[in-house]
Amino acid sequence: MVFEVIPAVDMRGGKCVQLVQGVPGSEIVSLDDPLAVALDWVGKGAKTLHLVDLDGAIDGERKNAPIIEKIVRTCREKGVSIQVGGGIRSFEDAASLLELGVSRVILGTAALQNPELVKQLANAFGSSYVNVALDAKNGKISIKGWTEECSQTPVEMGKKFEELGAGSLLFTNIDSEGLMQGVNPIPTRELAESVSIPVIASGGVSSLKDLQVLKKTGAAGVVVGSALYTGRFTLEEAIEAALGD
Repeated sequence: MVFEVIPAVDMRGGKCVQLVQGVPGSEIVSLDDPLAVALDWVGKGAKTLHLVDLDGAIDGERKNAPIIEKIVRTCREKGVSIQVGGGIRSFEDAASLLELGVSRVILGTAALQNPELVKQLANAFGSSYVNVALDAKNGKISIKGWTEECSQTPVEMGKKFEELGAGSLLFTNIDSEGLMQGVNPIPTRELAESVSIPVIASGGVSSLKDLQVLKKTGAAGVVVGSALYTGRFTLEEAIEAALGD
């Protein structure tokens, strides 16, 4: 399996943004045209894009749905896989995205609050289309745009959602997210070793070395945001680094 570098296109208020620790108002990047950003990443070699409706994740309302729909339609024509998260709270929300042509829907808060939703979607569309986001702070799961902490650990919930039919997991280490200070590979490795489905890592990547460190955890890929947008390295460099030993 090829370790994949997946550029993030996070949207808030119709713009492509990068936040520090997911906190509204902490934008270190704000670009007016998310579709142009997505197409730029595709042109530079991205095979998968990670789209997040931050308004949906934080407020529960998918305000950026029209832009996401435009990106999905345009990029799918180019053979690019799209995974979408942020504010997907119901079977209908997820189904509409999958019928649009999304490769994976990412369920966070909804999966934690209604685990049966994962099973329903897996049964209806197939496990490969269902990804569960496990966001962790201080070793515990966080929900509702990282505003509420739960008692469960990522490993506990990863095993549970694999049993319910999730085809992959997205693991974000909030302690590292957006700080550009490097990654802590231990939580990612623990999760990847505890399940048999792919784990995509996220949070804290600030150098090409971080990519190689995460690759060694057994993760199937990594979502990269701030490091790409602030020029720490190019997507082409990241893809090349990910292919190395």
